[in-house]
This record gives sequence, C-alpha cells and structure tokens, in this order.
Amino acid sequence: MRSVKLGMLASAAILSTVTAKAADLPLMPPPTQVYEEFGGWYLRGDIGMTNQKVGNLFNVLYNAPGITSVRNISKEFDSSPLFGIGVGYQFNAWLRADVTGEYRGSANFKGLDNVVAAGPTLFTDEYRASKSEWLFLANVYADLGTWWCFTPFVGAGIGFSRNTIAGFTDVNTPLLGVAYGDTATKWNFAWAVHAGVAYKVNSNFTVELAYRYVDLGDAASGDLIAFNGTNTVNNPMEFRNITSHDLKLGVRWMLNPTVAMPPLMRKG
Repeated sequence: MRSVKLGMLASAAILSTVTAKAADLPLMPPPTQVYEEFGGWYLRGDIGMTNQKVGNLFNVLYNAPGITSVRNISKEFDSSPLFGIGVGYQFNAWLRADVTGEYRGSANFKGLDNVVAAGPTLFTDEYRASKSEWLFLANVYADLGTWWCFTPFVGAGIGFSRNTIAGFTDVNTPLLGVAYGDTATKWNFAWAVHAGVAYKVNSNFTVELAYRYVDLGDAASGDLIAFNGTNTVNNPMEFRNITSHDLKLGVRWMLNPTVAMPPLMRKG
C-alpha cells in the first residue's frame, strides 16, 4: 500500500513539473491563412517603336499601254513611335485578355521604281510619303508561370487598323515629271501575335517588355495628279500587305485585385 502511495505522489510531482514548464513556454501564434492572388480588372499603357515593311506597291499605270515592266527597287519605312492604352481582365494565374487602342506615329516612306517602256525607254519613279495608323485590338494572353516575379507570356489579337498615307509625291527625274497624292485613309482587318516577359513589382503593378508582330493590311494615297493639274485616270498608289515588328514597354495596374480563398477545413 505504501508503494502505491509513493507512486501516486511521484506521478503528481512529475505532472506539476511538466505543467509549470509548459506555462513558461512562449505562446505559439495561430496558423496564418494564405490567400492566393487571383485576378481582376486592370488598366494598361504602352510605348514603343515600330519597324514596318510593305509587301509591294501598285498603281494602275503599271499596266498602262506602252509600259513593259515595273520593278520595285526599294520601299522602306522609317521607324516610328507608338502609344497605346487599354483595359483588361485577369481571369486566373495563366489567362488574361484586354482591349487596346493605339496611335502609331508618322513613319517616313521612301521608294524607287525602275520602269521599262516601249522604245525601249528606261526611267525611274522616286516616291516620298508618310504613314500613320490607329490600331484597335482585342487580345488574349497565356501567362506561362512565374519565377522570381518574372512571368513569360504569349498572346494573339485581332481587330482593325486605320491606315493613313499623307504627303505622297512621285518624282520622275529623267522625264521631268512630278505628281502628288492627297492624304487618304483606309480601314483594314488587322491581327497580331505577342511574346514577352512581365515583372510583378507588387500585387497591383506589373511592368512588361514585349515583342509584337502585327499585320496592318493595306493603305493607299489619294489620286495622283501631275504638277500641271492633269490626270487621265484615277490612280492612287497602293501599299499592299503592311506589316510591323514592334518592341513595346508596357505597364499594368490592377484596379481591385481579387484572391482565391483557401479551402474550408472540416472539424473532425
């Protein structure tokens, strides 16, 4: 009986010691719930530079009686700045879409044709003009994962381009001829593909560097009229298949970021 009492006293002493030590330990904070960032509406802005090309030039006088052949020797655009704004929605961690409007500044154009006529007669036509656009696109992007705040992405867009040709002149030096075309505008279907990388500065603000290939469709000058006012046929200079390789620096600002709630824990 005495041994039982001694055992009970020893157990009580050990329990009191453990309780006392536990009371001296610092309190552990409750587990923190982690909320995954989900998405929401965002605004965007872009600046950049264009590198544009035209597939070929065409004028109805290329097929005029007596003209044997016309060869485009050069048809080059200078680079020009672009400025865009847009609004979009981040659906989840890998899918987003936006609608953008963009002004593409005036790009100078220089061209040269070699013309062979009956006789035979060889002469040249030298061209000068400028081109600008308003580009409107609906875009969708796939974000390919995030590493150290960097997110590579690819995307595609479709829309419309309003192409304007201004100040067109045609100088035929050998034959002492000059013609002018008024400013003219043409709407076209446009499409684009995107690739780039975004850097998330914080939960609201993202910076991105992107490459874009865009097909702007066609453009045309006004009717070409000779310097003396004569014109026998409606003959605007056509710019067919205009494309551009663009480099853009953009920013995105989340308006009201939403989050994905953690799953609810059931009590056992």
